[in-house]
Amino acid sequence: MTEQSSKHILVIRLSAMGDVAMTVPVIKAMIRSYPAVKITVVSRAFLKPIFENIPNVSFYTADVKGKHKGILGLYKLYKELKALRIDVVADLHNVLRSKILGIYFKIGGYKVSKIDKGRAGKKALTRTKDKVFKQLKTTHERYADVFKEIGYDVLLVKEDVLAQRELTQKITIFTGQDQKKWIGIAPFAAFAGKTYPFELIEKVIAKLSETNQYKIILFGGPADKKQLATLENKYEQVINCAGLFSFKEELALISNLDLMLSMDSGNAHLAAMFGRKVITIWGITHPYAGFYPYGQPIENALLADKEKYPLLPTSIYGNKFPEGYENVMQTITPIAVFDKIVKVIE
Repeated sequence: MTEQSSKHILVIRLSAMGDVAMTVPVIKAMIRSYPAVKITVVSRAFLKPIFENIPNVSFYTADVKGKHKGILGLYKLYKELKALRIDVVADLHNVLRSKILGIYFKIGGYKVSKIDKGRAGKKALTRTKDKVFKQLKTTHERYADVFKEIGYDVLLVKEDVLAQRELTQKITIFTGQDQKKWIGIAPFAAFAGKTYPFELIEKVIAKLSETNQYKIILFGGPADKKQLATLENKYEQVINCAGLFSFKEELALISNLDLMLSMDSGNAHLAAMFGRKVITIWGITHPYAGFYPYGQPIENALLADKEKYPLLPTSIYGNKFPEGYENVMQTITPIAVFDKIVKVIE
């Protein structure tokens, strides 16, 4: 065993649920390739359940709103992490907080590697003039590059996903006992530019319900509970889990889905990290930016009509679009979504 293979690596990824979920296959690949390596992930407390039961992986909470707030708080966090006998630091976030934390580690004599987000390529992909429309390096590959810089070559394979988790009694009471296949639907995203119109997602759900072949489980935050309840009350085989479960319980439920239908959003990455089948709907964003769910066939992406809207993609995060591009999602028909679900799940 080499000294390199037995080191303790600190992984910094402080926020953004989807981006944190995307670290999982890379960390799994690291543990598979270097079984003597120890990894400590530092992130927000609520994301801890993502990393449970991964061998050699520990979690450390960064309380960036409380005791680790500001420059002095981050120094306190540095001192706490240093006490864990860290050897090297992998910054998978590269934002102001993680940069400050990285500076402390560098001053302390530690090797620090940070992600190259490829901003120039992303700007070229989304600009309206002289657009360079090509596949960029994926976020998973960018994460792997960080580990490569500190001496670990990581080969990403489709099998580097999390195991299915056991359902609690609370979840089994919620889902009921039948043999129908489970379809998770997460109809919301952070920005309107990558959210399928609610009246269209309702048409998809209505058509799925008509088949009487699937149990449709709606996902969303507590604020979405009321809106999603209208669908639960209206259609057979539709149940709404928004606001019902802890994040840990939601992960267990997601890990048991037969398929997840999601926007370009965090739920797609949570399902993909368990190796579930994932269909994604894309508006003004695009898989070429590098945020496609791990291990999913590209045919599972439903894209807005680029012939009708030639400037697509116009945004990395779904928050910027030129005039006249407000309705790009309408070019993806509910029947196209339904047909894709049936094809992929069967």
